[in-house]
Amino acid sequence: DSPTQRVGNKLLDGFAKVRHRTRMISLNDVFDTAEVEAWVRRIDKQLPGARHEFFADIKMDGLACALIYEDGILQRAVTRGDSYEGEDVTANVRTIKNVPLRLRRADGYEHFLVGRTEIRGEVVILKKDFAVLNEQQRAAGKPEFANPRNLSAGTVRQLDPALVASRPLHFRGYDLIRDDDREVPTNMFAYEALTARGITRNQQAAVFTSLKDVMFFVKHWDEARHELPFNTDGLVIKVNDRNLFDKLGIVGKQPRGAVAYKYAAEQATTVVRDIVISIGRTGAATPVAVFDPVQVAGTTVRHASLHNADEIARLDIRRGDTVVIYKAGDIISQVESVITELRQNNARPIDYQAELARQYPELEFERPDGEVVYRVKGLTGPLILKRALQHFASKGALDIDTLGEKNVVALVDAGLVKDLADIYTLAVSDLLQIDRFADISARKLVEAIAEKKQPPLERFLFGL
Repeated sequence: DSPTQRVGNKLLDGFAKVRHRTRMISLNDVFDTAEVEAWVRRIDKQLPGARHEFFADIKMDGLACALIYEDGILQRAVTRGDSYEGEDVTANVRTIKNVPLRLRRADGYEHFLVGRTEIRGEVVILKKDFAVLNEQQRAAGKPEFANPRNLSAGTVRQLDPALVASRPLHFRGYDLIRDDDREVPTNMFAYEALTARGITRNQQAAVFTSLKDVMFFVKHWDEARHELPFNTDGLVIKVNDRNLFDKLGIVGKQPRGAVAYKYAAEQATTVVRDIVISIGRTGAATPVAVFDPVQVAGTTVRHASLHNADEIARLDIRRGDTVVIYKAGDIISQVESVITELRQNNARPIDYQAELARQYPELEFERPDGEVVYRVKGLTGPLILKRALQHFASKGALDIDTLGEKNVVALVDAGLVKDLADIYTLAVSDLLQIDRFADISARKLVEAIAEKKQPPLERFLFGL
């Protein structure tokens, strides 16, 4: 745990996958007082007569990460991943200066230095550090970074720890897990233990016994959140008692005992420069609005889905229109409305069927009865195969390394892949026929496919 040993060598083989001992769950979103009240009623129904004690803290906007300590020494750092399995980013997290390589001793908390202690938190870049980074980018004539969240997440997954060490990453803990649950009775106790062990955590966190006080806390930080050192889009509200929290259980990926309160989305106006139609893996034709770049909730937005022909008609959106856009949950860009007063006289309504024929003259489309989506007729052809294979190889499905969009296009265009199963018969000699591949890249792809010949059933079904 010497401080001179924080920065290691380059990671030549990428990041190993690590299974979480307990899932890194996500939370259901709520957006107003009525939804919080409904959540509390559901808790009361599950645990009638239980005393109300709520723990609330500000939700950080970064990369979720788990630090695993054995006998007080940092052994491993793992990203959230798909909640069941993450990536081992220990070499990079060791470079973060406020991550202790050895947990601090403190009276009353000595037992946390024996056995396994898992500390979960968020890797962030503070707003002041992000501003300095972008000043340096501008001075060097390089493009600015879009937002702290994307930069922190991207930095942690760099293969060069020296580069990671050069970025001002910061870790803030929000949970502490021990093998014996009784050692951490409440969420507030976990926070106090984090401080005792030398882990940075939010000082704004508090415990409340009434929903009225919780909502006052929510309202206060809605107004004051811009004063925080990090970006946030809301708060986390939990049942403070960990035993009651566990009794409430989990539905899907979300626990019943906690919610994420999301603040109203930031809005901006921009101009629609084009409306293009994207064909998905199921043959669905989805319209996408292309905008003049605009900043919304800390990121640069250039496009947003318009979902289907009915939504285009409802919005009456046209090329050249000035529109109000927002981010749903501060993540997904959406068009709120069209400012028709600023519409140009020559702006024409979108004829969706004519657009399909113009943009994809080689394809036929149909809109099945009772559906809002136009689909490619017959669901065959190279375009649909490319989309299907891209999905099959994606992280959520089989997660086949190096089989990305460009390689998929090359394989289909070369006639080497005519259906999904064809990837399993690819040989290095086949790939060397394509200009895109050399011996090393061809072997890497064949090996990556071979590694995923026996995937978990749920990933295989999702891929199909």
